[in-house]
Amino acid sequence: MRVDLFDFELPPERIALRPVSPRDAARMLVVHPGDAPELTDAHVFDLPALLRPGDALVVNDTRVVPARLDGIRRRTSSQGEGVRVEAMLHKRVGPDTWLALARPGKRLAPGDRIAFGGEGNTCLLGSLDATVEEKGEGGEVTLRFDLSGAALDEAVAAVGHIPLPPYIAAKRPDDEQDRSDYQTMFAAYEGSVAAPTAGLHFTPDLIHRLEERGVETHRVTLHVGAGTFLPVKADDTTDHRMHAEWGEVSAATAEALNTVKARGGRVVTVGTTATRLIESAASDAGRLAAWRGETDIFITPGYRFRFIDGMLTNFHLPRSTLVMLVAAFIGHESQKRAYTHAIANGYRFYSYGDACLLLPKARA
Repeated sequence: MRVDLFDFELPPERIALRPVSPRDAARMLVVHPGDAPELTDAHVFDLPALLRPGDALVVNDTRVVPARLDGIRRRTSSQGEGVRVEAMLHKRVGPDTWLALARPGKRLAPGDRIAFGGEGNTCLLGSLDATVEEKGEGGEVTLRFDLSGAALDEAVAAVGHIPLPPYIAAKRPDDEQDRSDYQTMFAAYEGSVAAPTAGLHFTPDLIHRLEERGVETHRVTLHVGAGTFLPVKADDTTDHRMHAEWGEVSAATAEALNTVKARGGRVVTVGTTATRLIESAASDAGRLAAWRGETDIFITPGYRFRFIDGMLTNFHLPRSTLVMLVAAFIGHESQKRAYTHAIANGYRFYSYGDACLLLPKARA
């Protein structure tokens, strides 16, 4: 499909720079494709009334790493203060090694040494040093740190910045509040460089009310990579290459969700990350099995969903793979009507923005 079919104009004031408080007070557009009314305005705290006893939610329990590092490239043969470098860690490939997107990438070469920590953390300079092992395309580099394992994790946590999406970072710097705001209440396993943002809307009180309603919550893990939220640059979806992301569905979760389906309950994924993982783990026959590995599944209109029945998600970037996934799930025309309604009615977009609950009719 042509990528420009998924383009739209978003007024800048619709981009949320902070989440609402409490989290479940965010607005939520309920979309029932083909029904009347197709679109209903609600709030996330209305979710228990919109789900049925016996339904199940699937949440992503990944935890965001403070993956943006500021550093200085130094060469022994160079004079002066060196070159300032920003590295966005996006995939761990060893106890002491990360793939990263570096700026300015053209100023780096294999063998370069980078001292991370910044001016405010001079005591750590020298302890969080890395060597550029390899240089790839588009500013990607392989960094081997002098620290390894838990020691490296602690140093990155101490000096790293929460990797806010560019549309927020361009308008304000990250701060301590983002360290909590940009984590879901389910966050348990470090590995993401972007939050599974639909999960940001949940609170302990909302989970309690869902449990009272008879709605189960089950966890999966997908570590979100840096490429997930980027606009697609190709002109046609067939020419776009998805970045692979690591995920896991446990045997216990697979069995529980199969049981939900067998008794007639609906499986509603919280976010596109959980959606992509569940669909990667499901068979063509609609059964879920334990699964562990990397997925680069790219869901566009025409895809036949194998397992999920509903999805809670935020409003996504134009021309992104995520808005294409939404269009695949509810139909392209319904997606366009939903987004037009959201823009006209003041919904807040993107990571810290509002939500939409997609509940299409049961598929044959």
